[in-house]
Amino acid sequence: MSRSNIRLMRIYEPPTPEDGYRILIDRLWPRGVSKQQAAIDEWMKEIAPSPELRKWFCHQPDRFETFSECYIRELEEDSNKSTLADQICELSLDRAVTLVYAAKDSVHNHANVLYRWLISR
Repeated sequence: MSRSNIRLMRIYEPPTPEDGYRILIDRLWPRGVSKQQAAIDEWMKEIAPSPELRKWFCHQPDRFETFSECYIRELEEDSNKSTLADQICELSLDRAVTLVYAAKDSVHNHANVLYRWLISR
């Protein structure tokens, strides 16, 4: 997989032609964004952290390290999440893929964990 073919973008940023295939990776649809505005090609809600992990993390930066470890464990142990990750990797072989998320914190979020995990595979 080419690392340069996968990128991250907040859903509140306007889509661009360079985005390529846009995948929403949040479990919940982002507030205040219509499907037309989002310009999403696919919604992979099942690749997001489990509801229990998401609620525990609650976007608290001091929990991010533990959250990251737990989310990576979910990605590796949940066959559905692994299958979706494989699909992202396959898509990125011949096109740009943008992982779209809604979190306000652009550093301490599941999208960054997923991105780093994907490019390290």
